Amino acid sequence: MTEESGPVDGGTGFDRRMLEALVCPQTHAPLMYDPERQELISRAAHLAYPIRGGIPVMLIDEARQLD
Repeated sequence: MTEESGPVDGGTGFDRRMLEALVCPQTHAPLMYDPERQELISRAAHLAYPIRGGIPVMLIDEARQLD
């Protein structure tokens, strides 16, 4: 890990520093990172946004509904 690349999650390419800037597009609430499922979780909206190739897909239509 270099200072330029930031804290990248084990081989996925997702830079955890993005969490500081990203919020749920539906509720504007903070997100939590789930490294096992490669998703960003919005508890407020009960949605999980996928991370594909290290890039969060922040589209409500692409999010998975949480139970």
